[in-house]
Amino acid sequence: MFGLFKKKTDFEKLQDQYKKLQKEAFDLSKTNRQQSDAKLKEADDVGKKIDELKAKS
Repeated sequence: MFGLFKKKTDFEKLQDQYKKLQKEAFDLSKTNRQQSDAKLKEADDVGKKIDELKAKS
């Protein structure tokens, strides 16, 4: 209840974005491989940002 209005950290936002992009890439892989590859590239870029944040912590 007390965490209801807690703002997400940058790390949590990036994790959510990564998961969303991975799901979109999976869904697109069934219909359009090029768009799926583009989403995977975006997810990889977000993953690198996550790794950078982990390294700084």
